[in-house]
Amino acid sequence: MTLDLYNFDKRYGLNVGGCDEAGRGPLAGPVVVAACKMPTGFVIEGINDSKKLSPVKREILYDRIIKCADYHIAVIDEKTIDEINILQATIKGMTECICALEGKCDVVLVDAVKLNNLPIRTIPIIKGDAQSYNIAAASIIAKVYRDKLMTEYDKIYPMYGFSTHKGYGTKAHIDALRKYGPCQIHRATFIGNFTGESSEKVQ
Repeated sequence: MTLDLYNFDKRYGLNVGGCDEAGRGPLAGPVVVAACKMPTGFVIEGINDSKKLSPVKREILYDRIIKCADYHIAVIDEKTIDEINILQATIKGMTECICALEGKCDVVLVDAVKLNNLPIRTIPIIKGDAQSYNIAAASIIAKVYRDKLMTEYDKIYPMYGFSTHKGYGTKAHIDALRKYGPCQIHRATFIGNFTGESSEKVQ
């Protein structure tokens, strides 16, 4: 399977990168974007869409990827998401990450999102994290990095269970929102249906 993803990228040349995000859908926390260029001619077996991998497998692959890849990570916080919306926040993160790879890639494959006016050619690939080796690697970087952030937030706001659901709208998370109200890392534009009109935040 991994070799299929690698061969997909070879269609676009030798200097191919990938870009993906983690955290567009949660009610809390940042969206994390990663872009990377994996070494040409070197395949890390097991790289796949991060959603198809167990947390343990993702951690192992993350450590292997960051040791050999050129990569960049952008963290776009919940305040920015509320100000400019989640799509624009994702584009902002992708722009930062892809520009950081300038000079290292001839083209960057992007999971689904169309980008314009960047110094590197970008190509949106629908369900790219399941097709492209470099996008899949970027998806692992973004997912593991974001999960680590949310686990740290869980220590600050233990009542919400962030280490378990990572900010997504599970029943346990929504129940906690209704009981405690939003905290500093909740996305105000995402949680109105669950909390009513109150804007009070847990400090």
